[in-house]
Amino acid sequence: MLDRPELVLCAVDELLADCWREVAEKRQGIRPHRGSVFDLEVDAVVSPANSFGWMRGGIDAQYSRVFPQVEQNVRSAVLTFHGGELPVGEAIVVPTGVEEPRWLISAPTMRDPGEQLPADTINPYLAARAVLRLWREGRTPSGPLPDVVRSIAMPGLGTGVGGVDPRTCARQVAAAWDETFITV
Repeated sequence: MLDRPELVLCAVDELLADCWREVAEKRQGIRPHRGSVFDLEVDAVVSPANSFGWMRGGIDAQYSRVFPQVEQNVRSAVLTFHGGELPVGEAIVVPTGVEEPRWLISAPTMRDPGEQLPADTINPYLAARAVLRLWREGRTPSGPLPDVVRSIAMPGLGTGVGGVDPRTCARQVAAAWDETFITV
């Protein structure tokens, strides 16, 4: 287990990897990783989902293949706790059904599956802030999230299916980190 919680920013493409390096070099508790979230031993992974919990495209489709129960877990939690629609700016944590990573944090970057996000979107910021607030204040059946989840792997938020520029995503994730952990 890590001494301090760690957010691992993951990128499979070079531009996002460069952006993540810039974000991490100025912030303790963040580490960039050039590669997939699946390369890492972490407690949780982030799903930059849609508001309805459908996991059919992008990284979510990969999560569904690797964690066969996870889409149903996300959809059930969205229905139970949010009436069937988890708004952008909110996040939930569900079990993956495997030992590692044990948890998936679903934080919508778009309302509808496959939505192209506008160039001036703030959705990566809203999703990152929701993840970080949940990490700081949330609970799992196993206890407070900060005690249970010591490491989180986060891919680009909205940079795949949503079409968000990696530089925009990185700036917004950095702003969410600074707001959540530096100005508390």
